[in-house]
Amino acid sequence: MYIEIQNAGKRFLQNGKEFTAFENVSLSIDKGEFICLLGPSGCGKSTLLNAVAGFDPVTEGSVKIDGEEVVKPSLEYVTIFQNYGLLPWRTVLKNVELGLESKKFSKKLSKEQRRKIAEKYIDLVNLSEFKYSHPNRISGGMKQRVAIARALAVSPEIIFMDEPFGALDAITRMKLQEDILRISKEERKTIIFVTHDIEEAVFLADRIVIMTPNPGKIKSIINVPLTRYGRDRTSDDFIVLRDKVFEIFNMKHDNNIEYVI
Repeated sequence: MYIEIQNAGKRFLQNGKEFTAFENVSLSIDKGEFICLLGPSGCGKSTLLNAVAGFDPVTEGSVKIDGEEVVKPSLEYVTIFQNYGLLPWRTVLKNVELGLESKKFSKKLSKEQRRKIAEKYIDLVNLSEFKYSHPNRISGGMKQRVAIARALAVSPEIIFMDEPFGALDAITRMKLQEDILRISKEERKTIIFVTHDIEEAVFLADRIVIMTPNPGKIKSIINVPLTRYGRDRTSDDFIVLRDKVFEIFNMKHDNNIEYVI
């Protein structure tokens, strides 16, 4: 397995008291999988994401990527948040080039090469006509597309996404879900995506990891048998699966078992 999480837990002090964000979490993820961490607020899904990304390592158990224990962030992985993180004085093109200006790439790529790579991914997210625009001249959905293009431009092995579409309106969110699903297939990236939206998880994931709070634990792991291409939110198969996930999500007991639906 590419990513191995074994008996992982995260504890920290909060207002002078020990707080457990999550505990006894074990999960194996294949290279190229799209995993959704699904759960209510306070279930530790974002804390788990940050631990796997190396921002805040676990205090119990272990997290390994490609056999190496995760103790800090890596340039091989990128994280996309809700707030876009764009530099307002840079154009779309220059924002996407930002990661390519780091020491990892600066000695390997010429200015023209950086531009070509940035333009490739700007085109991939359908923003070519806005490449010379500044962030204050584009919509929230477009800003998130820029963030996705910037992440892809540095060719990361893993993309971590923490509720990246949560602040967007429903129509924009659905379009970006379609875009990231298409891109994940074309680019063959491993993606771990945090959400509290059941329909979003069913639409995007190869597997859905349902978490429960206080402290956070894995309740169930659900295989999504729908094909990556042409997922139809109105189809009988999609609706049946969505309803089944909702049923499991609301079960009172912790199963911590894998469902094949």
